[in-house]
Amino acid sequence: MEPATASLILIGIMLAILTTGVWIGLALGLVGYIAFALMTNASPALSFATTIWGSMNSWTLTALPMFIWMGEILFRSSLSDDMFKGLAPWMQRLPGRLLHTNVFGCGIFAAISGSSAATAATIGKMTIPELRKRGYDDFMNIGSLAGSGTLGLLIPPSIIMIVYGVAAEVSIARLFIAGVIPGILLMLVFSGVLMSWALMNPDKVPPRDAPMTLGEKLHESRRLIPIVALIMIVLGSIYTGVATPTESAVLGVVGSLALTVLTGTFSWKMFNASVMGAVRTNAMIGLILAGASFLTVAMGFTGLPRIFAEWINSLGLSQFLLIMALMVVYIILGCLIDGISMVVLTAAVVMPAVKAAGIDLVWFGIFVVLVVEMAQITPPVGFNLYVLQGLTAKPMGYIALAALPFFLAMIAMVFVIILIPDIVTWLPNQMLGQK
Repeated sequence: MEPATASLILIGIMLAILTTGVWIGLALGLVGYIAFALMTNASPALSFATTIWGSMNSWTLTALPMFIWMGEILFRSSLSDDMFKGLAPWMQRLPGRLLHTNVFGCGIFAAISGSSAATAATIGKMTIPELRKRGYDDFMNIGSLAGSGTLGLLIPPSIIMIVYGVAAEVSIARLFIAGVIPGILLMLVFSGVLMSWALMNPDKVPPRDAPMTLGEKLHESRRLIPIVALIMIVLGSIYTGVATPTESAVLGVVGSLALTVLTGTFSWKMFNASVMGAVRTNAMIGLILAGASFLTVAMGFTGLPRIFAEWINSLGLSQFLLIMALMVVYIILGCLIDGISMVVLTAAVVMPAVKAAGIDLVWFGIFVVLVVEMAQITPPVGFNLYVLQGLTAKPMGYIALAALPFFLAMIAMVFVIILIPDIVTWLPNQMLGQK
């Protein structure tokens, strides 16, 4: 069977299975089994058990459930509610005023969550009622939340970075550090979108709240101290080399539990709910990783990744054109499957071509995170859109249209890191040395 024909058949089978509502992890494993049966003489049963065990038996992956649990604890605590009151006094002078609490609130929560959906949901529950009460435009309120919620993937610690690091065999610590500057820049870009909109639509921005003295602003900002302290503990322990990402994740869980106790928001009901939420999310990710690992092994037996890499090389594409082609592919995939599935599904096929083109794998990881962020706000699968639909009861089309300016901002950010790759690679090289 010709490789191109085989690839089209497998893609068709994959899409057909996904349309039936079968879990993505099971669909990936089933396609891997079919690939074994159709294109090789090997026994899929012999590879299945060792592949599943090998994909799950990874020390690096132990950071994943801990970071997920930390986010679940904070999602269910009242700590996030304090962020609005702590941020609001400093946003009044910016064009767009309190709409910026969505951007900076998501940025802060992203640094302790690692999940895009949790970031959008947590900050949305906090800001949507407050901004509606003050008369802020619902369209831009929802759009800024949809876009800024994706910062949960880019600003470390990030679940998707851990998944990519395992799939591409790249240092998780290096990826975390590489995401800092692009994450901050993307926050500023999102704020720039809000300021531009506010300057063009001054009639849609309510008047500022009563002026506050510097002392009053600092007094309100005391509410941010627990969150900032937790960020410094978690990320500082990684960046200084005191702890590995897994160890820092455990510190984050302990720290978040301690904060809920100190602030009086701890309860056994909240604790149990956070544990079960983390278990469900981690089990879902684990199933996807297991299915994708089996599919990857099957692809290796068929030789399709090698053939794909050779085909890409034969086209003589420059690095820029290759990145552009991959961005289009990832955006299309983002309309069909979730971000984690995108990463693990494409790793075996894309990585050989990326390595052959001489693209830095840490840089490529941040690029992948950015395009996966786009997938979070592209219908029909964009998960952040569903989160905000649940919070606002607005139609999906309305939310997707509101998110469009921020989707375009992320595309612009991709071009920025292409033109200036040091934005991604400089900080990890400074802190951890050249690879």
